[in-house]
Amino acid sequence: MSAVAVETAPSVPPPAPPRVRSRTARPLLMISLVLLVFSFVRVLTGAQELTSDGTLSAAINSAIPLGLAGLAGLWSERAGVVNVGLEGMMILGTWGAGWAGSSHGVWAGLAVGIAMGAVGGLLHAVVTVTINLLGYGVAQFLTKLAFGDQPQSPEIPSMPTFTLPWLPGALDRVVAHHWFFVSDLASVLHALVTDMPYFTVLAIALLPITYVILWRTAFGLRLRSCGEAPYAAETLGVNVYRYKYIAVVMSGALAGFGGAFLAIFSGIYREGQTGGKGFIGLAAMIFGNWRPGGLAAGAGLFGFTDALQARSDTGVHALLLVFAIGIGAYGAWL
Repeated sequence: MSAVAVETAPSVPPPAPPRVRSRTARPLLMISLVLLVFSFVRVLTGAQELTSDGTLSAAINSAIPLGLAGLAGLWSERAGVVNVGLEGMMILGTWGAGWAGSSHGVWAGLAVGIAMGAVGGLLHAVVTVTINLLGYGVAQFLTKLAFGDQPQSPEIPSMPTFTLPWLPGALDRVVAHHWFFVSDLASVLHALVTDMPYFTVLAIALLPITYVILWRTAFGLRLRSCGEAPYAAETLGVNVYRYKYIAVVMSGALAGFGGAFLAIFSGIYREGQTGGKGFIGLAAMIFGNWRPGGLAAGAGLFGFTDALQARSDTGVHALLLVFAIGIGAYGAWL
């Protein structure tokens, strides 16, 4: 039998694996550029409050309730339920923190505030339109029931904080020199390592946790499918109503966390304490394109402007110059 030569195709090397783009390089670059612009404006205008550690600390504490409200809206709207009751849920959270925190400590106040917000979320799943009025009315009724004629709670214990040893003193010396960019970076680090509330760390940690749950788990995929294509999800056996209820209750718990943070940080519960922050949190969520990272940027922006306005008028004018430079740079890049 004659041998038959078989022509083999030349071996083709396997394609190179796609280059994985770093998910952290771009945000860090954007933060560095923003800090560089702020540093330039501070040197140019002499508005030291623009990047002082006090302003940055106040901005972080002001941004946390807005970010939590936006995170609450994100959970709800990703499941296809527009949560217009964030303000009412935050009001319930402030009352829960004032009632429990003044009697049993800040951690009990936080837990009851979250629970009250979750109850508001459960009610919102049934009566989505009336929750804001309902939350305000229930809080007023409970205030008279628990505190009598006083429109506020007894004093709540101070929020627990931590400070890293040795580092704040070294950063203070760098900040005192008012060096270009270096002192501004030191101010940012000083705000993050000095008297940082544990609640703030917990709230910030909820952003990546939310991202992992909603975008990296099967549960999150099903929940988002209930918001984007509920009929398709139902044909695949997903219990759409159950996922919507879970999302809205979680949304209420996060809004309650935001309200509890407001009351505990202030040291007391007062009627009308939220002051529309639920709606601002909803705006921060829309600003961030319904993503945790963009939501954090929106909450930080609103919180920073609020803190700067409370501390310095010249800082607000300098901030307008920052915006002008940013718009000009963006236009040049386009």
